[in-house]
Amino acid sequence: MTITLIIVVFALLVALFLIRFAKGHAAQVNGTDDLRKQILPVDAQAFRNLTDAAEEEFLRRSLPPAIFRSVQRRRLWAALDYVTAVAGNAAVMVRMGESARHSPDPELAEAGRALVDSAIRLRISALQARGRLYVGMIFPGAWAPAMELAEKYERMTRQGVHLGRLQYPARGVSNVI
Repeated sequence: MTITLIIVVFALLVALFLIRFAKGHAAQVNGTDDLRKQILPVDAQAFRNLTDAAEEEFLRRSLPPAIFRSVQRRRLWAALDYVTAVAGNAAVMVRMGESARHSPDPELAEAGRALVDSAIRLRISALQARGRLYVGMIFPGAWAPAMELAEKYERMTRQGVHLGRLQYPARGVSNVI
């Protein structure tokens, strides 16, 4: 009975952690100025390059094993920085989408709901990618690239731009996100 209780409590704590992680802890987004302050820059092309399996294979063939491992670890640390920025930006998008979900305008509310769903999925994918990156740092070459994370980020960004244009039609939201 005690073991069952411990397992249930542990499972609840893990569930609470995952919910907290998925929603994030970004401040409320009340306009483009808040968005500019909270969004971290992410170079999607550089991120794709760091997670490209063909690029990794090219480096593996071109470099001696010891140098490849060193270079690959540095690439993975850089990718981890991008994953952290992507997860943080997704938390900001969750807040932006949540505020829009309560709008009386059905198009704005739907765009907010879609953004929240996409951002939460992206944060969960970022958590998984972090684990794979750490494994890859320990065992260079054993890591499966996270190309889908860059694609999910770009999709979420497009949804954020769409929502921003609906919320603030007179402002230039696309250059913020």
